[in-house]
Order: sequence, then structure tokens, then C-alpha cells
Amino acid sequence: MTPLIVDCDPGHDDALALLLAVGDPRLHVLGVTTVAGNQTLAKTTRNAQRILALAGVTDVPVAAGCDRPLVGELHVAEDIHGASGLDGPDLDLPVAPLADEHAVDLMRRLIVGSAEPVTVVALGPLTNVALLLRRHPEVAPRVSRIVFMGGSTERGNTTPYGEFNIVTDPEAADIVLRSGLPITMIGLNVTHLARATPAIINSFQALGTRVGAVCAELMTFFASAYQQVFGFADPPVHDPIAVAAVLEPALLRTVAVPVTVELTGAYTRGATVVDLHQRSGRVPNADVAVGLDVDAFWGLLTAAVRRLNA
Repeated sequence: MTPLIVDCDPGHDDALALLLAVGDPRLHVLGVTTVAGNQTLAKTTRNAQRILALAGVTDVPVAAGCDRPLVGELHVAEDIHGASGLDGPDLDLPVAPLADEHAVDLMRRLIVGSAEPVTVVALGPLTNVALLLRRHPEVAPRVSRIVFMGGSTERGNTTPYGEFNIVTDPEAADIVLRSGLPITMIGLNVTHLARATPAIINSFQALGTRVGAVCAELMTFFASAYQQVFGFADPPVHDPIAVAAVLEPALLRTVAVPVTVELTGAYTRGATVVDLHQRSGRVPNADVAVGLDVDAFWGLLTAAVRRLNA
């Protein structure tokens, strides 16, 4: 099994990603850490606890991390994820207590204590991951890869060229991308290929399980929000693709290219500058996703959700 830490800000798509991570036996989720992003830290943390409780997972520690970006103020995505960050289904569940330590400390402890190098999947702003690398550089040799959902090779969804996770904390993303660690970037250019169509939503409902029904409700709320904000007929589900990239890398087509984060542009702060044609002369620092086997991805997620109520 691949040892994994999931750093997240649930969020409807984070919730689906968590279910994929704990529902596939090829992954060993060592811990879940939370960061402010889609909603405030208190809400994203509570949502992570609720999703693990829904999945029947009681032995994975959850620790709360940073409640704001490294620079500037936090701006949450309430227009997309609602007041709770996970509006839609009824998730009033008893949850396991939080770990009595900061997310960065939990990440360090789990990585140092793992017999094998650990993969970090980051589904929100990269604040926790950046602080981990800054405060505890000794963990770097024990990190197998950082896979993050964020950025784009094309346009953004928060500013014209900036994706939400990167725009929320560009300085953190810059630190991670300059870390020298193996990195896979899953951007909007690929996540927008995986749309939750009515047929997809119905297929989760048809599983006939509590977890399947919640997935359908999550995607239904997400669809309504995306229709209102972006005019999309079917919403893209971003974050589970980052987990799928760990499980089955062949589902994605990636290219090794230089990626930098714009920190100062008046109109482009938070944009990921992906040098697909190698014009900058810089050394590639990330494997950037440029293609996805959409049907295989949905099959992977559906199978994981089915297992959780088996």
C-alpha cells in the first residue's frame, strides 16, 4: 500500500477525494490535515471529520492546520460550497476527536515515522505543505511525491488566469514548486474534463448505499452552484483526480515542464505559468497533467464508494 497524507479544505470535491482515498485498499491514509480555503479552518476541519465518519473510518488522525494564507487575508468560496463548506447532504454524524497537534506537526511526525517514503496529496491552498517544508526540511528525503490539485495551463476560475487554491496562497505554492521535490500538478485544464453529468450522479445514487447517496447529493449541490456562478451545465470534480493520479498514474497524461507562480502581477497574481514549450530555459520542476482517461477515473471513484458500504 502507498502511505499517504491528505491535506485538504473540504469542500464538495475534497469530500469525494477523501472517500476515494479511504475507499481504495491500495492506499494507506496515515493522516488527514486541514487548511482554510473553501471555508474557514473550523468548517473545513469539521467537514473532514464528518466525511471520515460517513466512511466509517475511525483510525485516521485529523489535525487542523493554518487558518489563513502566508500573506494577505483569507477569502473563502462560499458561493460554491455554501455556508458550511459542505452544503447539501445531511452529515450530522458523531465524529472522532481531533489530534492534539497542529497539522504541520502531525505531517512531520507521520512522515518521519513511516517505514516508506510518504506521498502528500494537497487538495487546498498549499499553506500547510509550504510551512512543513520551511520548518522541517529534514522531511524532504522522506517525501515520495507531492501531488496537488491547483493551477492551470489555461485560464483560471477565481481570476482570469488564477485557480482558487493557488490564488488563495500564491506564496505557499511558490515555496512548494521551488522545493526540488517530485511534484505532480493537477490543474483546471484536466479537472474540467471530469464533469458530474446527471448520468454520473444517478450512477452513485443507484449504488443503493448511504455513501453513494451522499456522493449524489454532494454533486447535485455542486452542480447547482456551478450553474449559478459559472453557467456550467455539469460541474467539474477537481480534487479526486489528484488521488486518482496516485492510485493509477496511467490515467493521466503528464509532461515534465517548468512551472512558476506569478506573485506580483496586478492582473495575474496567483497564475501558474506553465512553460509547455520550454521557452524559458528553466529546468522542469513538475509533472503537469494534460490529459485524463475520464471513464476510467469515474470507474475508480465509483468502485471506491461502493466498497465503503460493502
